[in-house]
Amino acid sequence: MKATYQLYGIANCDTVKKSRAWLAQQAIMVEFVDFKKQPPTLDKLSQWSQQLGWQNLLKKTGTTWRNLAQSERENLDEAKAIALMHQHINLIKRPLLVDGDRIVLAGFKQAEWEKLDHPA
Repeated sequence: MKATYQLYGIANCDTVKKSRAWLAQQAIMVEFVDFKKQPPTLDKLSQWSQQLGWQNLLKKTGTTWRNLAQSERENLDEAKAIALMHQHINLIKRPLLVDGDRIVLAGFKQAEWEKLDHPA
């Protein structure tokens, strides 16, 4: 059976682990794409940024963001944010549930994921 969605993230990320467990419980087939093994291209990041908005794609809650130089965190725009996410994959919000080229869900909030309209 072909996977319905692609799930992008980092294998050892707790939030990604929760989303993978939830998807398995729901018997939703996904193809997992690990950012560490297959980092997204600049084109892919740009495409995701257009869909979500770069502010929603950029993860500012982790140590990677806090450890950036102040100059890297200042005067952000889409191009700078995409370049930072390309350079530091831990800055990409995760998980991303993708259907083809369309982001279905970003981050894992179970209540939002429960609304997911998926094939049985």
